[in-house]
Amino acid sequence: MSGAVTKSAHDFDPLDEALRPPINETEEDRVIRQAQEAEARRVSQAIDDSIRAEKQAQKKKGIVRLLLLGQSESGKSTTLRHFQKLYTPTAFHEERILWRSVIQLNIVRSVRTILDALSDVRLPTLDSGGEDSDDGGANIPQELEMLQMRLTPLRHIEALLIAKLIPPSEDEAASVIGSSAISAYHSHRSRSSERSWRAQEVFVRPGATWKGALAKSTRTRPISLGNTGMQTRDEAQEVIHSCSYDIMALWNDRLVREVLRRRKIRLEESSGFFLNDLDRVTALNYTPNDDDVLRARLKTVGVSEYRCEMEAVAGRESGTEWRIVDVGGSRSQVPTWVPFFDDVDAIIFLAPISSFDQVLAEDRSVNRLEDSVLLWKAVCSNKLLANVDLVLFLNKCDILDAKLTSGIRLSKYVRSYGDRPNDMETASKYFRSKFSAIHREYSPLPRKFYGFCTTVTDTTTTAGILASVRDMVVRRHLKQSRLL
Repeated sequence: MSGAVTKSAHDFDPLDEALRPPINETEEDRVIRQAQEAEARRVSQAIDDSIRAEKQAQKKKGIVRLLLLGQSESGKSTTLRHFQKLYTPTAFHEERILWRSVIQLNIVRSVRTILDALSDVRLPTLDSGGEDSDDGGANIPQELEMLQMRLTPLRHIEALLIAKLIPPSEDEAASVIGSSAISAYHSHRSRSSERSWRAQEVFVRPGATWKGALAKSTRTRPISLGNTGMQTRDEAQEVIHSCSYDIMALWNDRLVREVLRRRKIRLEESSGFFLNDLDRVTALNYTPNDDDVLRARLKTVGVSEYRCEMEAVAGRESGTEWRIVDVGGSRSQVPTWVPFFDDVDAIIFLAPISSFDQVLAEDRSVNRLEDSVLLWKAVCSNKLLANVDLVLFLNKCDILDAKLTSGIRLSKYVRSYGDRPNDMETASKYFRSKFSAIHREYSPLPRKFYGFCTTVTDTTTTAGILASVRDMVVRRHLKQSRLL
């Protein structure tokens, strides 16, 4: 058509169409619509002003935001507990007695994992070197069957402990198939058979809810958070104490160890492992020490923010509030990390390098070390974090050392390791150089690399590392605030 101007499809704006007033709008409708739009603009402006005011208040108060990242069971919660122990020691010590129920549950769950592994197994002769089979071989010895029967009361204790940890009014419990202790198990068994022996893991929502529930339940018995109630008996501790010799016999049995070895169930490598401390932790007057609290396993899901004022810090940092954000590490929770990248001062990324021969519980086709490398690449390359210091913890070095010492070849799982010596020093240097190269290649802007080989259950070493991290973060924070 000559002289006619046609609107291109590229010029069509659906948002403009949606916001355009109705063609048949009356004067009364127009007044109402304009009033609603003005109110919406006012609310939006108030929200923006509130956000700006909060940011200004944070700068004035000196708030330091630290983010803990890493896959599930990488050591994030343990690292957080270290911060609490070092810089809010009063609260940490007061809460130690509350962790006794968690440790009791850890012991019971370890026993359950062993019993479930034995429940459907027929053992070949130990010198055959073959896999356990459902078709042949000897049944479990009678003494082991008797042990299983005598440990039956622990099932009741497990239910009791879960009820104590999970408030009745909250739906916090869930079962997550798999843990690092059993995630390396490869078998020809059907999935239904595999599920029959796998221990389901209890988790709680983040925050102090479970601690509040425990504190409330302990007040019904004369147990205090101080030293007075430390020697008070409870039902769970009494039953575990009465079963302690049977638990020791089960754990030290040669056939049990063989079954666990063949099924690649590595309880010793898991957090929450106390079977080598049964004499102490099953005593009737048992009270968790600091190391026990750091080693205890209580899985949390979701994102939690912990705020603390540093108690034992230099004068120049007085009044500084630290907000440490612990985010979930399972694959389904990784997408929730990004919103927390805004205004973060530093990130501690934990990569458990001992997991080179394990797979993810969520996806058994993915190697755990490979998954950590991919997550590290994603964090390093994120443009929102271009000016954020990244601190790498190559964690669980004690487990890595034990594996290499036992004869497990790193090069079998990490081909690029080649013919390097199969020892801890060489392996840690290799991993540090690999992660450092990724940091250098994928960072949007040049920045310094901070990398540490850690065992976060090692209190002394980790305390020194965290002190260095803390000083680094504070210096950068003061520099950005133009106070240094």
